[in-house]
Amino acid sequence: MDKKIIGVIGGMGPIATSHYMELIIRMTDAEIDQEHLDMIIYNIPSIPDRTEYILDNTKADPLPAIIEIGKKLEKAGVDYLCMPCITAHTFAEEMTTAFSKPFINIVDETAAYLHEAGIKRAGIMATDGTMKAGLFQKAFLHYGIEPVILSDDRQKDVMHIIYQNVKANRQIEMNRFQSVKEELVKKGAEAIVLGCTELSLVKRDEEIGSGFLDAMEVLAQRTVILCGCKVKEEYKKLIS
Repeated sequence: MDKKIIGVIGGMGPIATSHYMELIIRMTDAEIDQEHLDMIIYNIPSIPDRTEYILDNTKADPLPAIIEIGKKLEKAGVDYLCMPCITAHTFAEEMTTAFSKPFINIVDETAAYLHEAGIKRAGIMATDGTMKAGLFQKAFLHYGIEPVILSDDRQKDVMHIIYQNVKANRQIEMNRFQSVKEELVKKGAEAIVLGCTELSLVKRDEEIGSGFLDAMEVLAQRTVILCGCKVKEEYKKLIS
């Protein structure tokens, strides 16, 4: 199978985009430079905030910029498109219509992975925008997986970790993270999805324990496979 070129709609946020690229490199079973994937990354942090717009449509709309970047990547010759920002997948239908190249949907791929792993009840850690849009809830129910949702107070903890810790480049308040985990486990979650790409950085930098599925890792794994490379053995099973 010939290798394909992946086009990345990036910058939402920039650290998450950088981590996605690093995950692809780490996951790829390659011994020389030429065995790695070709990537074209368009990193535009100035794209308006996705959650702000979803919660209040009078705010700046991020979709026009996202579509513009995707089309530029298509003109550059990519074979697949992806976007390491989960909240922005609220606009996945419009994006799929606008783009001519296949779009790797991180939400759908994560739900499919849980289904293949036999998970029946999955907890969700994600932004308010992602939760309001029901992205994971809809994708889970499609596979017969029951979504486990946080209380309002613990959801505020998730948003604090994403915006006041990771995006602000500050120390992760792991007491908040642990409270969220405990609530989801108590509610019966068999696995907990890290459903915001900023939360992937928490997994990278902190000891979070077992039972987590990082949606960013799912996206990176699927990117490697779809673009014609092999995944290292240690990255074939992603639930910690």
